[in-house]
Amino acid sequence: MRWLRARLGMLAGQRGSALVEFVFVAIVVFVPLVYVVAGFSAVQRGVFASTAAAREAGRAIGTAPDAGTGMARAQRAAQLAVADQSVDAADVQVAYAPPGAGCAAAGSYAPVLVPGEEFTVCVTVTVRIPLMPEFVDANTATGAFTVERDRYVDP
Repeated sequence: MRWLRARLGMLAGQRGSALVEFVFVAIVVFVPLVYVVAGFSAVQRGVFASTAAAREAGRAIGTAPDAGTGMARAQRAAQLAVADQSVDAADVQVAYAPPGAGCAAAGSYAPVLVPGEEFTVCVTVTVRIPLMPEFVDANTATGAFTVERDRYVDP
């Protein structure tokens, strides 16, 4: 029993050191870890928003009666899909690419919406990472959806 009391007496001088060590580890390890997780979730949310927006914009323009109405519907559908993912809908750009071309050629094509027409809808969303300044907008996510108009529709 004496050895136990002697051992406990040696530890009595270290009271409170565990709290200091825990706070130090929490600041050095946990805070950056939480920030990295928040950053990755913001980027993933932007990727989900762009792909969902491209799909919904493609469906909206693919079923429209004319090109003007279709482009307006596609823009609104993309904004709603992005807002559904809790991403700022003001940072949405909808562009169209010719068939077979990727989103790098987006903006060089205007759909006519004739029966059997094929084109790609590209939606670019600016992803805001938490605690980053507003002028840092290099983080974008682009979603693509290929639209093929039905060949058997009334023109």
